[in-house]
Amino acid sequence: MEGMAVSKVAALLTSGLIVVASASQVFAQDAAAASPAKGLEVELNGLAPSQKGCMMTFVALNNLAAPISKISFELAFFNDKNAVDRVTVLDFRDLPQGKKRVRQFDMPNVNCESVTRLLINDAPVCDGPASGECMKGLVTRSQVSVPFEG
Repeated sequence: MEGMAVSKVAALLTSGLIVVASASQVFAQDAAAASPAKGLEVELNGLAPSQKGCMMTFVALNNLAAPISKISFELAFFNDKNAVDRVTVLDFRDLPQGKKRVRQFDMPNVNCESVTRLLINDAPVCDGPASGECMKGLVTRSQVSVPFEG
């Protein structure tokens, strides 16, 4: 009988430790989510038909340790056959450290409805941070139905 009581106490202690460990993991994840990523965040915020073709709106946030005086991204546009329709370089100009910037690009001869996915393929210009830092911590997201990857 005594052995049974000891095993029940051990089981309860183990369960309690598991609960405490799980709670610690949740708090650690919440803290990580609250602290900004060390990289660039680029969001596809909107696609709208325009007189030229398709107006694309992006929101960029520089969480790197240095301001960026000039940056451009090479984007690949995918069509409904999952084939690359075109590749173009967009000049995002400067991105101050810790500040959000909205950048719009009117893409001639692009039908917004035919764009099924966008991919940041490279950052051919990235003046300010150490070499390679612009793509290293890149985080992309989309506020529209078109997936945006980096």
